[in-house]
Amino acid sequence: MNNQLVRVLVVDDSALMRKLIPQMIERDPEVQVVGTAMDGSFGLRKIEELRPDVVTLDLEMPRMDGMEALKQITRLYNVPVIVVSAHSTAGATATFKALNLGAFDFIPKPRDAAQGNLEQISKELVGKIKAAARTSMRSVRLAAAIDTQPITRPPHKALKKQRSRANIVVAIGVSTGGPNALQYMLPQLPDDFPAGILIVQHMPVGFTDAFARRLDECCSIDVKEAQSGDMILAGRALICPGNRHLKIRRMPLGDVAVLSDEEHVSGHRPSADVLFRSVASEFGPRAIGLIMTGMGDDGAAGLSALHQTGALTIAQDEASSVVWGMPKAAIERGAAERVLPLDSIANTLIAQCRAAEARSVRFGATS
Repeated sequence: MNNQLVRVLVVDDSALMRKLIPQMIERDPEVQVVGTAMDGSFGLRKIEELRPDVVTLDLEMPRMDGMEALKQITRLYNVPVIVVSAHSTAGATATFKALNLGAFDFIPKPRDAAQGNLEQISKELVGKIKAAARTSMRSVRLAAAIDTQPITRPPHKALKKQRSRANIVVAIGVSTGGPNALQYMLPQLPDDFPAGILIVQHMPVGFTDAFARRLDECCSIDVKEAQSGDMILAGRALICPGNRHLKIRRMPLGDVAVLSDEEHVSGHRPSADVLFRSVASEFGPRAIGLIMTGMGDDGAAGLSALHQTGALTIAQDEASSVVWGMPKAAIERGAAERVLPLDSIANTLIAQCRAAEARSVRFGATS
């Protein structure tokens, strides 16, 4: 923002949140709250009057709710929106719908305010506000536009397929912009995709299960929130739960996912670095590492470790990323063998995994 203050409008029907969120934001001297509004209708007037750089938006409000306000903001203004989402199944469902409509990102609504347990949420919110202010809304709109069709369940998904042990693993690290990017890419993978997929998506506790179920509805492959002991199976994607780390362990009777509560790595739990390093150790060249849109540099070191084992490593390109932080960091350290637009990633994974599977069938899988 060229050393200018990032100007923020807070839209929330809760008087407590209209006081608390500005307090959290203004801990950072580079961010200024220029106004608050109690519902979407007032919020639209304040956007017209104050011209903020970023809007934080509650979804559950009287008169004009956040979803309708978001549609209007997307249509009328070039202002990034960060959704403040309720901790509930309905809240998670609404949040993913808001991301599809063009919201930049979201944070869970602050809890335990009386206990002063706000430092981490404040840091996260300010980071997302600054990233939103720097981001071209064109990339956010494009990411949202890729999924304009209603989610439909593939007709064969009613019958659960017996899936086999995976001899190849695709490990994915992704953050801001990830829900839409994954919802575009994963449905392109066929039911007989030969690799197991492990995903670290930076997301708070309570949202990953709803996200996995949403993806499972629209994918031919199976998608679920990971649990310790889940088998790594061909044609199944496991999404790391919020506030856990995801690793892989090779076992004689089958390879399994392992969740841990180890310390945050570079401020993240889950961390893409943890996943990538584990996959590098256990699978080495029989893996593909993919780093996608997101803030910061999580995953760059781990992708480098994968690259050094001979695994294929891929980074999403700048033009198709909502935030080109994580992919850029990986590319700058020489960790990414290929740099691909979002619409080329699925076909590349299919071709590479099928070629690797053919080699393993021909020469015999190695442990």
